[in-house]
Amino acid sequence: MSETQRREKDAVQTGYWHLWRYNPQVLAEDEKKNPFVLDSKPPMRDYSEFLKEEVRYTSLYKKYSAEEVEEIFALARKAAEERYQGYVRLAERTSL
Repeated sequence: MSETQRREKDAVQTGYWHLWRYNPQVLAEDEKKNPFVLDSKPPMRDYSEFLKEEVRYTSLYKKYSAEEVEEIFALARKAAEERYQGYVRLAERTSL
């Protein structure tokens, strides 16, 4: 159980997974408040290192060359960064 919690924490710290909340009730109460809250901080750890600790991603090394896998990891990191920036923009809005 403790390993699962550590892996979840690692996923959030690397930007692989983002923590956010959406409460539509906020809109009914006050239209000036944003119902979307981003709880994740900006990524603090290396994204590729996290992927290399996951079996589902390290298995790519068996099928593809190391250069191809690194390219896949780079694309995944870029997608995660774009997703995080999208969440930041949503959180900064005063209303949706």
